[in-house]
Amino acid sequence: MSKKVLISISLGIALLILLCLFFVYEQPVGAPSPKETNPLPITNSSVKTPETFDKTKYSLTDSTSIWAVVNKKRPLPKGFIPTDLTVPNVALRLAPSAEQMKIRLIAQTDLMDMFSSAKNEAVNLVFGSGFRSESYQKQLYEQYSSQSGQAQADTFSARPGYSEHQSGLAFDATAGSGKCPLEICFETTPEGIWIMNNAYRYGFVIRYQKGKEPITGYRYEPWHLRYVGKELASELNKTGQTLEEFFGLENATQY
Repeated sequence: MSKKVLISISLGIALLILLCLFFVYEQPVGAPSPKETNPLPITNSSVKTPETFDKTKYSLTDSTSIWAVVNKKRPLPKGFIPTDLTVPNVALRLAPSAEQMKIRLIAQTDLMDMFSSAKNEAVNLVFGSGFRSESYQKQLYEQYSSQSGQAQADTFSARPGYSEHQSGLAFDATAGSGKCPLEICFETTPEGIWIMNNAYRYGFVIRYQKGKEPITGYRYEPWHLRYVGKELASELNKTGQTLEEFFGLENATQY
């Protein structure tokens, strides 16, 4: 075989080897092989993305709504009286026939569960004052204004038509021992401490919080509980906000 033929054969073989190498290594450096490629993520339809709180679920203006916001700028309709008032089966401060010993039926079950749970922990809550009619609130407000002056009365007593008590969704809690009724020191009683830590679990919140006077328009009242339902109560407990803050409403310092 001639020298020229041998050279041609050698060049052909070399070219063939180069072509093979080219196809084998044509993938970019670092690219994963088919076996190394990550599979598509597996979706699980049972896992739901957390949803934001629906602030429109209930009305803030309908006087019958459990989220109705009542304050110095948002009165109830003239002469409003809830149609579902009932006397809860819990420890009462007054006789069941007294006007103040009522709360709306929609809040009754959670109220009774709260009192029962507290009692199981040796905490004796008493239903001090619930619903108040506009006429009765007028008597109280005029009495406080006469004693302390109107400006001072406005810091702790609602004017007639502007009281949460009239909504039937609020009540004042007192201690079974009778200690610190409607006084700031109620927060130091077993009942006050228990309420602070647990009321939200049953749909109730301390409506007039400490340090929020410029927002609510009222002094701190650790005994005044407002029913808003467990869902909203839990949110307010997490955020530490008042109803005005949570719903972006105007501060209620003045009538």
